[in-house]
Amino acid sequence: MGLAVLPPGDADGMAVAAFVLGLVGLLVFNILLGPMAICLAVLALRRGTRRRARALLGLALGAADLAVLAVLVALNGTVSWNLG
Repeated sequence: MGLAVLPPGDADGMAVAAFVLGLVGLLVFNILLGPMAICLAVLALRRGTRRRARALLGLALGAADLAVLAVLVALNGTVSWNLG
């Protein structure tokens, strides 16, 4: 069994997925979606996506997800939102 070779369009899909996961991760499941966005963005950039800006935004949003998680843990010692 060898490694699967992906078509060039898959890197573009990874860039879009990284952006969407990073954006959604700002609101929910940042502990899971942040690292996923970072991984997909790095993979898309390594595979030469044509949507480089979208992949970079996904990378930045994934990092922002982890920053939000760190702030939540530092403020109230939990990994969930507390609105009250």
